[in-house]
Amino acid sequence: MPLPNDGGLTAEEVSLLRRNLREFPDFPKEGIVFLDVLPLLAVPELYKLSIKWFRSVMPSGIDMIVGPESRGFLFACPLALETGTGFVPARKPGKLPGERVQASYALEYGEATLAVQTGMITPGMKVFLVDDVLATGGTLAALKKIVEQCGATVVKAACLMNIAALPKTDVTLTVETLFDL
Repeated sequence: MPLPNDGGLTAEEVSLLRRNLREFPDFPKEGIVFLDVLPLLAVPELYKLSIKWFRSVMPSGIDMIVGPESRGFLFACPLALETGTGFVPARKPGKLPGERVQASYALEYGEATLAVQTGMITPGMKVFLVDDVLATGGTLAALKKIVEQCGATVVKAACLMNIAALPKTDVTLTVETLFDL
């Protein structure tokens, strides 16, 4: 279940991040309101605040950070660089060469599949999952399945936003979130 956690950010900083998200009604499908985090990346101070929050909730002893395509990459990769931790992208079908470990999952508006290249996550690793938004938890469940298929353990997951109105039927791990929508 999601656990709201300000990670040491001030109420003003959390509000600043929230105010800079953009909403796009009926995208990618009618009835869905898409929350766009790209404005946070366009302003270096906001991007830094986002990474500061992810770092504050990242457990110690993590061997690898996994971020899903496409917006999870945007937070997971700089976090990995800042913390000296490895990064593995979880990609959509057809985006990775070689052998892959993959899992499919239901979205609130369809179905999707994610994959990582075989050998990137090795047995015994402790993994931190990073994404922008927690909707139903399907993406995190698929990532957890992939990590476990590789013989590693997901220690925790973190998402900037939690869509509180959606049931978290697929969430079977601890997820830190900065704010509810």
